[in-house]
Amino acid sequence: MEKLPKKLKFIRSAKNWTQEEVAEKLGISIHAYAKIERGETDVNLSRLQQIAEVMEIELSQLFGLDEKNVFNSTGDNNTQCQNVNYPSTELIECKHELEKANLIIEEQGMEIEYLKQQVNYLIEINHLLKKSP
Repeated sequence: MEKLPKKLKFIRSAKNWTQEEVAEKLGISIHAYAKIERGETDVNLSRLQQIAEVMEIELSQLFGLDEKNVFNSTGDNNTQCQNVNYPSTELIECKHELEKANLIIEEQGMEIEYLKQQVNYLIEINHLLKKSP
């Protein structure tokens, strides 16, 4: 479930929602939702179902399940795993690839900002060296 916080952030961002908006829809504080999105708190199944409903996705999408691994609750506290033809598997895979690409872009953006900062420091040093006798 370590990928859950990243998925939640990705889905929220894709919908152009703020953490505050999601928290409001869930009926919890922004602080509580932020902790979920950062992976700092455990989330029970009923809360995950509520999050999936608010984000307008299937609960299975939060878990990354596909047609080879879908859980079906029988209602008698037994859980079975069965093969199901899940029509949007390709869409889920595309979303996951897009999520990965967005994370890479985000990391590269941070690296670019760091490098810009380093260039500015070097420019300052260069100016100081030109001024010194």
